[in-house]
Amino acid sequence: MKKVDTYMINKIFTVPYFDKMISNNSDLESFSKCVKRFIKREDATIGEVISEIYHFMDCEYRNEYFYKNTILNQLLIKKHDLYNTAALTELPIGSSKADFILINGRGKVYEIKTDLDNLLRLENQIKDYYKVFSYVYVVVGNKQLSHVKQFLKDQKVGIYELTTNGKVICRKKAFCNKEYLSYEAMFQVLRKHEFELILLKHFHKLPEVNSFQYYRECLKWLKKINIITLQKEVMQCLKTRTVMLVENNLEEKVPYELRYYAYFSKKVDTNFQNIDAFWNARMEG
Repeated sequence: MKKVDTYMINKIFTVPYFDKMISNNSDLESFSKCVKRFIKREDATIGEVISEIYHFMDCEYRNEYFYKNTILNQLLIKKHDLYNTAALTELPIGSSKADFILINGRGKVYEIKTDLDNLLRLENQIKDYYKVFSYVYVVVGNKQLSHVKQFLKDQKVGIYELTTNGKVICRKKAFCNKEYLSYEAMFQVLRKHEFELILLKHFHKLPEVNSFQYYRECLKWLKKINIITLQKEVMQCLKTRTVMLVENNLEEKVPYELRYYAYFSKKVDTNFQNIDAFWNARMEG
């Protein structure tokens, strides 16, 4: 496969790019170029085009979007639910960014290593994730599976495989690890109003210091809370950020290929009507 093809696919299958196409039909040049390479029919709908490219990705080029969309469909929608479980993506933790997170009663991090990735940063990424979360999984394809199994054989980290037939299967269960929890790391993932809510809950007031000292003093107060208790509070804050409303029936209203986009876009209407109109529109030119 030519390098330019993969570049275009990676550019198109992102939340910002779909936002542009769906909100005002802008930035379609790369999409049109990609279509001409993969789709020969001129009367296709945009949805048919996306489905065919996605099928190509499944067979030939499983990039990060493909992995994330599959995890959301199979682990969130099918195994959990949208109303009691929240998903987050690209959450900064230390010097790493967690690819995918699911939070219900507990928080689980899913670090994706596609067949295109190497494992050089994996050890440090896992260390960072354990500063906030107690359950970590690595999600890999078949080519990476044996290497990751060997790498993680004596660790509490779990493994999921994205199989050749598109199923996400647990190959090694993750076990709870609270040994490396960090007050500083948990404080850093919280937004200002979130850590203030935690402080008010436990101390019924906030620090009365100048703005220069405020954050340092808030962290000092948080360190007075039992770290396991604080972790539960952090999980609740993170869950509240993205848990879907009951009326947002993602599985019924959004095509499989765009559910990751629909979940994480901040520009999608609550009834997904803009996605439906985009999906059924005819290609132009």
